[in-house]
This record gives sequence, C-alpha cells and structure tokens, in this order.
Amino acid sequence: MPGLPPLNALRAFEAAARHLSMKEAAAELSVTPGAISQLVRGLEARVGTQLFRRGNRSLVLTEAGQTYSAPIRHAFRQIGEATRRLQALPNAGVLTVSAPPAFAASWLVPRLGRFRARHADIELNIATTRGLANFAADGVDVAIRHGLGRYPGLRCDRIAGIAMIPVCSPRFLASLSERPLHPVDLLGARLLHDAERQDWALWFQAQDVTDISHAVSSGISFDDQTLLIRAAASHQGIALVTETLARPELEQGGLVRVLDVDWPQEFAYWLVGPRATADQPKIVAFRDWLISESARPATRAARGRTP
Repeated sequence: MPGLPPLNALRAFEAAARHLSMKEAAAELSVTPGAISQLVRGLEARVGTQLFRRGNRSLVLTEAGQTYSAPIRHAFRQIGEATRRLQALPNAGVLTVSAPPAFAASWLVPRLGRFRARHADIELNIATTRGLANFAADGVDVAIRHGLGRYPGLRCDRIAGIAMIPVCSPRFLASLSERPLHPVDLLGARLLHDAERQDWALWFQAQDVTDISHAVSSGISFDDQTLLIRAAASHQGIALVTETLARPELEQGGLVRVLDVDWPQEFAYWLVGPRATADQPKIVAFRDWLISESARPATRAARGRTP
C-alpha cells in the first residue's frame, strides 16, 4: 500500500512505545535491542519526525510519538482480533506446528499416522526450525521446544523428558576388545560429539569421571542430533544422544545402549502456544494426542543390551 511504512518497523515502534524500553521490546519480538533501535530510526526517517527522546537510561515518547502510537497499537489489536476470529472458524482445520528438526524427524513424524487416523479433519503443517516461534508473524499455532518450560505469556504442556544415553551400533559394540561396564570405560572409546563438545564432558562429570580432556577433544562432531544418531547407527562410534530421539533406532535394532546409565536433565520437550488460542478445538486435539503419545511405553527392544 502506498505510503505504508515497513511492518517490522511499525511492530518495533509499537512494542518500544508500549514498554518505553528498547530492551524489553527486543525480548518480546525475539530480536536484539540494536535491531529495534535501527528499525525505529528507519521509521523516524520515513515519517520525517522524531518519535522518541532518548536518554542514557530512559526512553520517552515525543508528542508526535504519542499521537502516532495510539492508532498503530489499535491497528495491531484489530489485526490480532481478526486473526483470532479467523482461526476460531469451524473450517479453520489447518494446524501449523513448529518443531526442532531432530525431534520432528525422529519422534513426531513417525507418529503422525496415528494422529491422522484419529483426526482426519485436521490438516497438519509441520515447520522445522530451532529458533523461537513468532506466533503472530509466522502463522504458527503451536510450537514444540526443549527447555525448562518457562515461556512467559504462553501455555506450556510437558511432552517428554530428556535423558542422555550412550549408544552405538551392534556391530561397533561387537568390535570393541572389551564391552564397557562402567562410564570410565568409555574414555578410550571412539566418541561422537555435539557441535559444542559439551555433552560428553557434562555426562562424564555427572558420573564422577575425571581426566577427560583427550576423550572430549577428539572425534567427529555434529550440529544436529539426527546426524549424530545416524553416525552412531553407521558404526562410526559411541554417541551421547537424547533417548527420546534415538528410540526408533533402538526399537529397530540399529542402535543399542552401551551402558545402563541415564543422565536425566531438567530440560524437557514442551508444547507451547498463545493462551488466547489454547482452547481452539484443533489445538486441544493435537495437545491431547501429543500428551497421550508421550505416555506410550517404549518397547522392550528399546532397552536392548546386547548386539
């Protein structure tokens, strides 16, 4: 539309005007304070007037900013209300779910057939990303994220805990001169790592194993759990992976647990979404199904101890 400033600049201005803080506006929009400041300055250049007076630790709306902020805020409220009314329509049967790539590939996708059988009227759209979900801007209904479940302003439902377990392929395990019986026995094994090379170090620390510098500094590293699981299943070494994501390979026999030692973490997988839309039938259906799926017991194959 002619004369309309960029939407991102308007969103940045509205949030900064509401909070009177670039930092809080940045936290709300999941960007940096510098990005908010740059967007606001660009908007000021576009409209040809100063919208804020900036002090060392203060942010105050100018008279022009006060005049401009009220209709902008009202416009965003109207857009939000219109979107909520549209999503509440009975035929709004498309559900967009944002999920981390590894969780989607290893845990969610293999189970979707059961959801489809139960809710054929709901069309799922799975979007994979590791970043934060912007529910209003990205058209995401709900998101699956791992963390502590502390997401202000959102409804959070716990899906599954995260326990890290050492795994490898049966062939790799059989190739070892001696089967590992204790955590310290893994120090001399070929280990596969996460990108930051932190998981093994923390795991050994939790098992009271010291002198680990060589073990955690050598070996291939991967920036995605799916790749780490595939590498272990391809006989390349022992990987420390999330039991939830490795379960399909464990059940099918492509991986086995090297030790019966779990490393439970405070982190878990959570289903999160705006409270305003939490009671929509399609979201309730997906949430109830997801929680019931997470409660399904693992098969005995998932706990296999021999190659």
